Amino acid sequence: MDSDKSELRWGVAQRLEFIEFRLFWEGRVNRSDLMEQFGLSVNQASADLNRYIGFAPDNMVYDKSARTYVRGPDYAAQFLKPDASRYLAQLRSLADGILDSDDTWIAELPSYDAAPTPARVVNPVTLRSVVGAIRRSEAIEVKYQSLSRPEPSWRWIAPHAIGFDGFRWHTRAFCKTDEVFKDFLLSRILQTRGAEASEVTLAADADWQEQVTLEIGPHPELTENQKKVIALDYGMRGGRAKIKVRRALLYYALKRLGLDTDPSARKPHEQQIVLINRDIVVGEHYAGQVL
Repeated sequence: MDSDKSELRWGVAQRLEFIEFRLFWEGRVNRSDLMEQFGLSVNQASADLNRYIGFAPDNMVYDKSARTYVRGPDYAAQFLKPDASRYLAQLRSLADGILDSDDTWIAELPSYDAAPTPARVVNPVTLRSVVGAIRRSEAIEVKYQSLSRPEPSWRWIAPHAIGFDGFRWHTRAFCKTDEVFKDFLLSRILQTRGAEASEVTLAADADWQEQVTLEIGPHPELTENQKKVIALDYGMRGGRAKIKVRRALLYYALKRLGLDTDPSARKPHEQQIVLINRDIVVGEHYAGQVL
């Protein structure tokens, strides 16, 4: 059997990755799993299992009583890099109704739910217009409802990127009315009409191009054990972690992390983390607020 993984066809490689996913997360896999997931015949599913054994003979053993392959004691991933964040992201997407259970490789879903996030309705036609303008380097005329004005107004914007602040989707665009780069919430674009070529480039948006590094650490008034668990939560090394963020998204990042206010305004166990390089970061100009 050919043991060169680099020569595997994409479909075969994906099925071998699926076998490994099930072994790592579920502890077992059998022919019916492959047949149901990929619409394979019995012979093809058996061939894939045998092919996987050829690559990683110690990764699974056949349990005759359960009539299934189970994860071996010397399991070592060959095709899949186990990723807890990706697994949990799938659970979040399922909870939000973005994914259907048939769209994930997870066989036995644990009981799960998520704190509800109010749905921000984005018109698909609006999104198509904005994405199309980005692809074609165009400016589009949009009818936008700003909270700084009582009535919606038409304006020309030249979008160059899509951004997410943790709750809402927006487009980063050059506003021809105010002659500055701003964030426009996609849900507040009520209508689009007209398009024209734009000479505004992504490179011209300095706030989008430049990165700011946030250095965070446990709140100094926590106990040593509390500091250790916070450091573990955030993957800190030496009592600090570094988070890079576009300067255009700095406002949102600070707000989401609870770092946009004086840390003394909240109790240490509620604040949990502090911004170690606050003097540098606060001194940065950021243009994150949406209209």
